[in-house]
Amino acid sequence: MKFSKEFIIGAVVIIALALLYWGFNFLKGEDIFSKERVFIAVYKDVGGLEKMNPVLINGLVVGQVRDMYFGAGGDATVVIELIIKNPISIPINSTARIYSSDLLGSKAVEIKLGTPGEYAQPGDTLLSEVEASIKEEVNRQLQPIKSKAEDLMQSIDTVLTMLQRLFGGANTENIAKSVEHIANSFENLESTTSTLDTLISGQKSRMEKILENIESITFNLKNNQDNFNNIIANFSSLSDTLTKARVSETFLSINNAMNEIAAITNRINRGEGSIGMLVNNDSLYIELEKSARELNLLLEDIRQNPKKYVKFSLF
Repeated sequence: MKFSKEFIIGAVVIIALALLYWGFNFLKGEDIFSKERVFIAVYKDVGGLEKMNPVLINGLVVGQVRDMYFGAGGDATVVIELIIKNPISIPINSTARIYSSDLLGSKAVEIKLGTPGEYAQPGDTLLSEVEASIKEEVNRQLQPIKSKAEDLMQSIDTVLTMLQRLFGGANTENIAKSVEHIANSFENLESTTSTLDTLISGQKSRMEKILENIESITFNLKNNQDNFNNIIANFSSLSDTLTKARVSETFLSINNAMNEIAAITNRINRGEGSIGMLVNNDSLYIELEKSARELNLLLEDIRQNPKKYVKFSLF
């Protein structure tokens, strides 16, 4: 089959244009033969995101940013188109998050998958989120430090003001006197310390003897520990013996005897009985004394005149 020159030239031009189109898209990172899905995300600020920046899911590059433009609402929101080349299913509540992919500030889009259920279709709008910039993050971290530094500076200023009031004016003389008194106190303390040192040095030998005696006592106590244990055991035995003795009955007998003595004393005081009459009745005492005196006279008369009372007859 023979083709004309015009057909061959037309076919070559068409193939060249197709290759040019494919090559141009290939250089942009787009494969016209792959099955792609496009999703939308809307932001107030994209933070320097550019076309062709990668789109990742769980750290794996699955697409790129195809286009960026302002929305039609006139509120200056930015609409970005995300090309997803991976066939992974994306839940409708997934979030497209712009973040810094390196320390140089390069941006990328990470799709944080939502909960499984309803899945997004090509052309659907995903939730959007922007990671705080390094500057904003640093400012956020430094804000508590800044507040504490301001409070510290205010405290330092207050302290300096108080010191200025303290050391200024008439207080200077008082402070000088206080310093002088403190110096004198330290001198007195040094003198006292020296005196104590001298006293201790003079009594060193005596203190050594005291320590030796204490050591000797401790040694003796240690060596006689068995004896002390026996003494303690004896005291314990004596205590047990006294506890077991019929002490209560003995004290009861003593108490009864004391009660009887008290009763006898009361009877004597009331004049009952011979002893009571003798103690309380004077007439009985007088009669007894009279009888005793007459008896003495009788005995004296018998001694002087025995013949009067005793007669002896031999024949």
